[in-house]
Amino acid sequence: MAFIQKGTKEYRQASFSLFLGGFLTFAILYTTQPLMPIFSKEFHVSATAASLSLSVSTGVLAFFMLFAAALSDKVGKKQIMVISMFFTAALSLITALSPNFITLVIVRFLLGFFIAGVPSIAMAYVAEEFHPDGLGKVMGLYISGTSIGGMAGRIITSVLTDLFNWRIALITIGMLALILSIVFSLTLPVPRNSVKKALDWRSAWGAYKVHIVNKNLMALVMLSFLLMGSFVTLYNYIGFLLVEPPYELSQTIIGFIFIVYIFGTFSSIYMGNKADQYGYSFILKISIGIMMSGAFLTLIPSLIGKIIGIAIFTFGFFASHSIASAWVGECAENYKVQASSLYLFFYYLGSSFVGSFGGYFWSHFHWIGVISLIFFLLIFGYLLVLFAQKKRIS
Repeated sequence: MAFIQKGTKEYRQASFSLFLGGFLTFAILYTTQPLMPIFSKEFHVSATAASLSLSVSTGVLAFFMLFAAALSDKVGKKQIMVISMFFTAALSLITALSPNFITLVIVRFLLGFFIAGVPSIAMAYVAEEFHPDGLGKVMGLYISGTSIGGMAGRIITSVLTDLFNWRIALITIGMLALILSIVFSLTLPVPRNSVKKALDWRSAWGAYKVHIVNKNLMALVMLSFLLMGSFVTLYNYIGFLLVEPPYELSQTIIGFIFIVYIFGTFSSIYMGNKADQYGYSFILKISIGIMMSGAFLTLIPSLIGKIIGIAIFTFGFFASHSIASAWVGECAENYKVQASSLYLFFYYLGSSFVGSFGGYFWSHFHWIGVISLIFFLLIFGYLLVLFAQKKRIS
């Protein structure tokens, strides 16, 4: 098999393209997260309802990733990712024109459908096209793109919303996404190690069944639900906390808090390298511990304490996600596309269900309730890593 080798022009080009894919996808996916308090006021909906502007996208994304993975076997991985990116950019522009909250949710539903093409395939593209040595670093580069994209999308949206309004903000993000989609389509190398196959849903389901009986892999799949559920819950409701007294921060200041995603960009690469050296399970347990310590620090009343806590939590999350992603690729000896899609299916289900469910804890128990939920999820996640480690050794 002709792998993409480190140090080559093709390696740099492919890495840059995947970085752009992660950047664009997550910049658009999370543009509505800092806008939730605004949606709640403008459309007169609750915090839980406002969270649907994100949860409905991630929920639909989770389900359609399974179909996108099977479709890519027939159409081709690059083709599906390119189509996905162009439609995602277009729907970002349409979201800005929503006359009411119901329309906005419907458009975001459609966005979840089309955006599925990149995250469902990118991880498998990395696993199949790059040389196995150092997969942790390559996956870290892609995930760093998602972290920077998520950060940039939130910050740009927040600043432009304060300067103009949220509709202008989403139009700007959509235009940027169209430009990046063109660059992506021109620079990503055509896959060489995957063969197009006829679309066979029975065979596709058979591939998923192979992974479902793999207890080691399924522990990591369930871990993805807990990790992403914890992460999105914290970021969904921190904005509601910070617009209240005694903080009363502006939309721009809240948006710039997301600059702590820089720590995620660093950690996904740095901890990915450490995982290659010391083993996935050891570094993954450390990363989850970092998440828990960061969540605890957000209980400190001071704004600085909360920002430090969010930064530490974000560092731990992206480290955990990059390591778990690479571990899944190693666990799946065959059907790597389906393994990646199964991981991300639960990953985005966690974002959708836990992200909205966290609204109950915010409404009834305020921030202490949100952090208690996150602690419960992460403790369970730590136990799953112990299980996966045990199965791996045995």
